[in-house]
Amino acid sequence: MDAKSKLSKVVGAKNFSDDPAKLQAYATDFSYYPAGAPNYVAKPATSEEVSEIVKICNENNIPVVPCSSKVHFYGATIPKEGGLVLDMSRMDKILEIDPDNRRVRFEAGVTWDKLTNELKKKGFRVIMPLTPPAERSVLTDFMEREEPTNQVYDYGEPLQAMEVVWPTGEVFRMGSASVNGYPDSPSKGGNPSGPGLDFYRFFQCAQGTMGVVTWTNLKMEFIPKMDKVLFARIDDLDYAMDFLHRILPRRIGQEVVLLNQVDLAAILAQEWPADFDKLKTALPPWTLILVISGLLRRPEEKIAYEENFLAQVLRDEFSNLRLGENLPGFPGLRNKLLPILRNPWPADVPHWKNQVKGACQGLFFHTRPGKAQHFVTKVKEIATRYGYPASDIGIYIQPIEHNRACRPEFTFFYDPANEAEKATIRALYKEAAAELLKDGAVFTRPYGDLAPIVYEKAASYAANLKRLKKVFDPNNIMNPSNLCF
Repeated sequence: MDAKSKLSKVVGAKNFSDDPAKLQAYATDFSYYPAGAPNYVAKPATSEEVSEIVKICNENNIPVVPCSSKVHFYGATIPKEGGLVLDMSRMDKILEIDPDNRRVRFEAGVTWDKLTNELKKKGFRVIMPLTPPAERSVLTDFMEREEPTNQVYDYGEPLQAMEVVWPTGEVFRMGSASVNGYPDSPSKGGNPSGPGLDFYRFFQCAQGTMGVVTWTNLKMEFIPKMDKVLFARIDDLDYAMDFLHRILPRRIGQEVVLLNQVDLAAILAQEWPADFDKLKTALPPWTLILVISGLLRRPEEKIAYEENFLAQVLRDEFSNLRLGENLPGFPGLRNKLLPILRNPWPADVPHWKNQVKGACQGLFFHTRPGKAQHFVTKVKEIATRYGYPASDIGIYIQPIEHNRACRPEFTFFYDPANEAEKATIRALYKEAAAELLKDGAVFTRPYGDLAPIVYEKAASYAANLKRLKKVFDPNNIMNPSNLCF
C-alpha cells in the first residue's frame, strides 16, 4: 500500500483528498505571501489519527502543515514545500468545563465562536485578543501568543497542560496532564510545565514546526456582573503611557487598549466606506479604552473602589486627562464597544482589518511603553518614504504585564488585486522591520519575511534552535520553510 492509500485509510476516504479544487482552499491566506501547493489534505478526528498520519508522513518524508483555523493573516499555514495539510477542524470538541478550577479543556479545532458561546451558558469566559475572527482556532491564538486585551490577571498566558503529537508520531502529554490516568485523575491539568522541561515553550510561536497540539487546558474567568466602559481622548502618547503605568500595576481595569483613529474607525464602521471615512476624520488621534468591572462578589464596591482611585490619580497627577463614560461627539459608544471587546468578530462580516482595502499586513513587536512614541514616529517616517500616507496606518497599542511592556501593532492596508501596491507594502514591511529591530524592537513571532531578518540577528540562538529541531523532527517534515527550518 502506498503512502497516499495509507493516509486515506487512517481518516477515511471522505476526510482525505488530493483533488486540486479542494486543495486550493489551503493554498493561500489573507497575507501577501505567494500561494503554496499542497498535495493532500487530511481531516483527523482523534489524537490517534493525528499520530498515525504523522508517522506515515515521517516515514515517507512528506511535509505536514497543521491548520486549525479558516482565518490566517501571516502565511504560516501556506504549504511552501507541498505535502499534507492536516486540517484539525473535525477535532472541535470541548472536552471539559471545570468551574471549580476555572479551567476548560478543548481540542485544536474549537473556534472562538463555539468556545465563547458554550462558556457563556455557564457564566464564564476566557480572556481574548482584540476582535479574534469567530472561525479562528482559540488554541492557535494562544499558541501564537496573541496578547489578550485583558491584562489584570497575573497569568499573561492562560495556557495550561496540553497534549501534542511529536513529528515522529509519538503522543505526549505535558504538565500535570502527564500523570497516569489523566483526565480521570486527581490532577486536573492546571500546570503546563514538565515533566522535566517546560516542553510547552517548544510549541509556542513555533507555527506548527515542532509538532501538533491536539488539545489544551485554558484558564477561564467569571463573566463580570457590572461593567463601566471609560474613554479618554489622547493627544500625547507618552502622557497616556505614564498614566497606564500608574494605574495598571494597581490591578485597575479589565480590558485596556489604545487605538488610533484609523483602527478605531475600522472597528466601529458599519456602512462602508462612508462610516469609516467619517469616523476617521472625527475621532481623536488616539483613544484610550478602559473597562472597569465588578465580578461575583460585591461588584458595586469593586467598581466604586476603582472609580475613586482613578479620580484621585487624575486629580492629583494627570489633570490633563479626561476619562469618562462618553467620548465627546460619539454618544452611546460604550454600549456598542463592550460587546465588540467581549465577543469574536462575527463570521458573516468581513474582518475590520480586511474591510479598509481588502487586505492588510500587520507589523507588531514588544517594547517598553516609554519607547512607543519613538516607534510610532519611526514607522510613519519609513511609510512616508514609500509613499504610504502616515494618516492611513492603523495603530493599536496593547499594554502588557501591567504596562511593564507593550505591544504596538502597525497595520498597512492594501488592495490585494493591485500587484504594485502589494509589492510596495512588502518592501515597506521589510525595511520597517529591519529598522525597528536595530532600535530594540523585540519580535517574538517572526512570520515569513521577518524570519530571516530576526534569525540573522540572533545567529547562535538560531543554531541552537536548529539542533533542537533536529532532535525532535529529524526529517524536518513539520511545516518546513518557516522560521529558520
